[in-house]
Amino acid sequence: MAITTSTRSVLDVAGASPRIDSARTLDADAAAAGGRVASGAGRRKRRRPSAWHLFLIPVSLLFLIPFLQMFLASVSPEKELVSFPPPFIPSHLDFGGYAGLFAESNVLTWLLNTVIVSTVGIASHLVLCSLAGYGFARLKFRGRQLGIFMILGTIMIPTQLLMIPTYILFSQLGLVNTLGAAIVPWLSSAFGIFLMRQFFLSLPAELEESGMLDGANRWQVFTRIILPLAKPALATLAIFTLLGSWNDLIWPLIAINDPHAFTLQLGLQNFQGTRRTQWSLLMAGNVVATLPLIVFFLFAQKQFVQTMTLSGLKG
Repeated sequence: MAITTSTRSVLDVAGASPRIDSARTLDADAAAAGGRVASGAGRRKRRRPSAWHLFLIPVSLLFLIPFLQMFLASVSPEKELVSFPPPFIPSHLDFGGYAGLFAESNVLTWLLNTVIVSTVGIASHLVLCSLAGYGFARLKFRGRQLGIFMILGTIMIPTQLLMIPTYILFSQLGLVNTLGAAIVPWLSSAFGIFLMRQFFLSLPAELEESGMLDGANRWQVFTRIILPLAKPALATLAIFTLLGSWNDLIWPLIAINDPHAFTLQLGLQNFQGTRRTQWSLLMAGNVVATLPLIVFFLFAQKQFVQTMTLSGLKG
């Protein structure tokens, strides 16, 4: 039977449709692959160092030199440490400073006391400063502006003027010469309240209004909506509190005389004397005291930078 021209054209189109569909599929796959390659190239392009990196990398190395010198001094022989000038790179590694640190001193007790002081200080700062900061940022009550100005005014008072009244108060409370004398001053701070207040002011009030429209009260809005958004600010507050409580020396030196209640910084002062300084033990102790701070900051640096950016949106 002869096949008409119209029938042949229909068969040709029907036979060509699978080829067309497969060609379209190949084109789509190629386009998708090209998009993935382009996106990968874009990511690689974004990861390329800029001219700022050529400037910032040498500057960062300059900041690492003191830490490197401290570590090298902690593993240097005692004779090289007391020579002048002391060599930057030791002739051989000597871990006698670390052995003497853990054998001749109560460094583990000092470290435990410092961890307790810092942990309690961080926890209390996160709770008290966030509550006070939210109250001054969102709650409307009489004397709110005067209250925040009075709190900020305490920052202008020199610490030296507060030491004698604080010592008398702690003596009457029976906290002198105990670990509580190092804990109580770090329960809260004016800076922490101000930092949290500034962060809460940067958040839009519509978030709280929408939560209240859904039936949530003020406490539920604070705990379920505001606090999850305040993780960067809380991390930054934790960093500053850790740095202050971990490195605090002046007040524990005045209020604590019991060696069992020494903090790490106070205990390291025993290696310094008027006639002789045990440099190897002192440098080893400084490494032990500095390493936890570096590790903590490496985990919290992203939140720290984010808070420094967001807290400046609204004054």
